Amino acid sequence: MAGIYFHIPFCRQACHYCDFHFSTSLKYKDEMLHAMQRELALQVPYLNGQPVESIYFGGGTPSLLEAIDILQLIDEVAARFHIQPDAEITIEANPDDLSSTKLQALKKTPINRFSIGIQSFFEEDLRWMNRAHTADEAKQALQRVQDAGYTDITADLIYGYPLLTSGKWHDNIGRLLDFGIPHISAYSMTVEPQTALAAFIRKGKQSAMDEGQSAAQFEYLMEMLTANGYIHYEISNFARPGHYARHNSNYWKGIAYLGIGPSAHSFNGHSRQWNVSNNAKYIRALQAGVLPYDRESLSEQDKFNEYIMTALRTIWGIDLNHVEQVFGKDCRDALYSGLQPFMSNAAVVLTGSVATLTQNGKLLADHIAAELFV
Repeated sequence: MAGIYFHIPFCRQACHYCDFHFSTSLKYKDEMLHAMQRELALQVPYLNGQPVESIYFGGGTPSLLEAIDILQLIDEVAARFHIQPDAEITIEANPDDLSSTKLQALKKTPINRFSIGIQSFFEEDLRWMNRAHTADEAKQALQRVQDAGYTDITADLIYGYPLLTSGKWHDNIGRLLDFGIPHISAYSMTVEPQTALAAFIRKGKQSAMDEGQSAAQFEYLMEMLTANGYIHYEISNFARPGHYARHNSNYWKGIAYLGIGPSAHSFNGHSRQWNVSNNAKYIRALQAGVLPYDRESLSEQDKFNEYIMTALRTIWGIDLNHVEQVFGKDCRDALYSGLQPFMSNAAVVLTGSVATLTQNGKLLADHIAAELFV
């Protein structure tokens, strides 16, 4: 099984915190889509004949595309690869794009899952982030997607930024619970170096993020969602039973995926590669029949560290038996020894051969993983 990811590099406007690759101009949209179809054709060997069980349209803002654009890309995948009959096909969407007309058009495509970038239900917070949608549009979009008959829906929230009081955070979570959204992804506000937010902080126009605030809001998130029947299956992701994100779960399980589009990443278990992060260069290369990527072969150390980093974030955890089978007994023994201090302070629990994070450990996930790297 494998996944295919499309990076759609267009946005209506730039969010102040975002450092993903995108353009706010749709001028070369058709050329971009043709280049993506060309890349798919050239990359058929990459997945080595594996059937495709998930397709994910990310970005950028894929919901800026017309339904026919999405359908043409899916049809191109179907022409080149075997798509499983029950494949999960997700589109990331901004609330302001999800009009009734747009949803009616998308119903005619194989899209069966929506990832909606809500981020907040408070107008002043959305303006602070420079989001394109309003608080009312956030609520309307969720209702429209549900009314259109979609049941696999995830909503994104952001926490840990200065405007987000505890009261607001509780209200944001409560609204998603009221809507009955079956999957919630929540991310701590991160200040990336090349963003407008980073520039505001450097110039003293904006205070830095507060780690204590972020930790407290993350703890409340965990408590509230697990109390309401959600499974905390990955650090940033919570789902009702049967609603795990299959595409993203496969990332964390080390399953192969092919990335299509500028800046898209691919992984096959032995190497990772990433496309050029420039729309014009990407289009020109594919028009010339050239795949515009750089590749890194993974050493055994790389593979081990990647396994630790991804597995530790999930409920499936680090399997010591798997480590011994793949990396050898010495590696297993060293890992077991490395886990001891974290088991002693109740940050990690070992059940059989599987080590997983406790609730306290989830606050220290990156630190614990770094300590276990070789």
